[in-house]
Amino acid sequence: MALLAVGALLLTGCASMPSSGDVRKIEGSQRSDGEAQVRVFGVPPQDGERPAQIVRGFLEATTSDEAEYETAREYLTKEKAESWDPSAGTVVISGGPEVPPGGVLPDSEESGFTVEVTGSRVAEVDGKHAYTPAEGPYLGLFHLSQEDGEWRIDKLPDGLVLGEADFQRIYRSVNTYYYAGLGPEAGDVPQGKNVLVGDPVYVRRRIDPVTETVRALLNGPTDWLRPVATSAYPTGVRLASGERQLALDDSGELQVSLASGAKGQPLRVERKQCERMAAQLLHTVDHQSSTRVKRVVLENERGDLLCGLRSQEAQRYAPGALNGRAAMQYYLDETSRLVALGDEQRAGVPVDGPFGTGQLAMRHVAVSRGETRAAGVSLDGSSLYVGPLHAPEPFGKPVLTSAGLPKDETAGLTAPSWDGLGDLWVADRAPEKPRLLRIPDGRGTPERVDVPGLGEGRIEALRVAADGIRIVLLVREGEAVTLMLGRVERENDEAGRPRAKVTGLRNVAPQLENVVAASWAGGSRLVVVGKESGGVQQVRVMSTDGSPGTPAKLPNVNEIEGIAASEDEDKPLLADSAEGIVRLPRDGDWQEVTEHGSAPVYPG
Repeated sequence: MALLAVGALLLTGCASMPSSGDVRKIEGSQRSDGEAQVRVFGVPPQDGERPAQIVRGFLEATTSDEAEYETAREYLTKEKAESWDPSAGTVVISGGPEVPPGGVLPDSEESGFTVEVTGSRVAEVDGKHAYTPAEGPYLGLFHLSQEDGEWRIDKLPDGLVLGEADFQRIYRSVNTYYYAGLGPEAGDVPQGKNVLVGDPVYVRRRIDPVTETVRALLNGPTDWLRPVATSAYPTGVRLASGERQLALDDSGELQVSLASGAKGQPLRVERKQCERMAAQLLHTVDHQSSTRVKRVVLENERGDLLCGLRSQEAQRYAPGALNGRAAMQYYLDETSRLVALGDEQRAGVPVDGPFGTGQLAMRHVAVSRGETRAAGVSLDGSSLYVGPLHAPEPFGKPVLTSAGLPKDETAGLTAPSWDGLGDLWVADRAPEKPRLLRIPDGRGTPERVDVPGLGEGRIEALRVAADGIRIVLLVREGEAVTLMLGRVERENDEAGRPRAKVTGLRNVAPQLENVVAASWAGGSRLVVVGKESGGVQQVRVMSTDGSPGTPAKLPNVNEIEGIAASEDEDKPLLADSAEGIVRLPRDGDWQEVTEHGSAPVYPG
């Protein structure tokens, strides 16, 4: 039902095939992503179509590249065409929505029909553009009545129902940026309250993506991130009524006119707040096209200048400020020495500190984001040690001991993880007393971290994000290990001491029933190793909202037990596999680092 609109070459006169002449190279012109894509336009309803045909035609028309779904509205009654809200949300269906046999039900008065639309639900996107994986059957009811002698839809759900392929073609994921809510610990980092965190949302690829992205930013953080992130924009701020379509000018400047949430009152903000607003917008819109944003200018709807911010000035707010340099890659060699490996090196070199001596056999290791300290779990999983990475000092006493005697590798302490505030996180898998712990600055007294919603699950592994407000947990329930994402909420307790808890647990990879390893690989990007039911092991890239990343899958390697990625996406991927320690460059194949080694990590 949908027509593919493609460019046509118009020929005049007669043409013949040349039989001689030089071979010449023809240079193609550069095109933006939107121009390079095939565009889809809907087909309007035809006279005499039956109710099932009308519904199928409507569903096809909603996949078109029309800003206001003009053709799709032709399948609705005049009244419903005015009130139907396609932006209310989207249900993503595996394979696409269908009208099953027997799905056309006549009214008892025989004045209309109800058409059932069914499918297998994959995900949902809410009105704030937030993606959430979802499983289970879908059933949508579309009621039709006659208008001017033709069947038209007069009752239907708001929003869209799209197949996976259409959804991926029409929409793309972009990061909107908000400030991490570090609570009382904001003073522990130089950036304070100016740590930007990516919040992925989905916008239409070819229908004014810059304007839609800015609107999504002004709406504030998605419901999941909202408890741990804030926006510098005052509540109720929106694009001014005259702002139809935002676009960069030839110099890379983006000018945005904003309206206040207070009726009749022009927007007024202090210079510092406006600069933080502009930084959010610049980093959100940057990378939206081949032209980088050089400057953002904010003004109110009267045309009064609020502030301007250049890209160089916005670097003080750049996302990933707490990531660290990730100058080296690390792993344990066959003698339990911690080895450092540079991007261009073929073989690693033991670090200078106590972790490079091999005197204390380690099961797991983690390097601080400043690459000055390391933390390691003893081979039996019972003790956690922290020491300098380079200074030749002996190990001191363990900073933490498991609450139970580890019997095997499925018990004891997990691999530790450093956040960007300098705190160390680890889980104790003691059978009688499993717990999640945070060690302030890697030296303080271990604090138990509550995890509401964990239930009977046990944390098998963890990785905390550099921003300190998100954490990935591998949770075992029975034989299944699932990938859970949690929020780190920070506040002072009754005694005024900073405390953290992990809330909002959600399964971001429900299609994988046995996750082996996961690692942060960017601001809102994860690399995950796991299996689907009855399938083989896969290396997947996914967003923190559970949607597929780009690329969705990476080349596999035999029997991966551990994975390490850098939040700098240009760095190679590391894996502990049956082939030994291997790494995957950004645009290459897996390469062997060493046959004998374990526990590959990047700082963090």
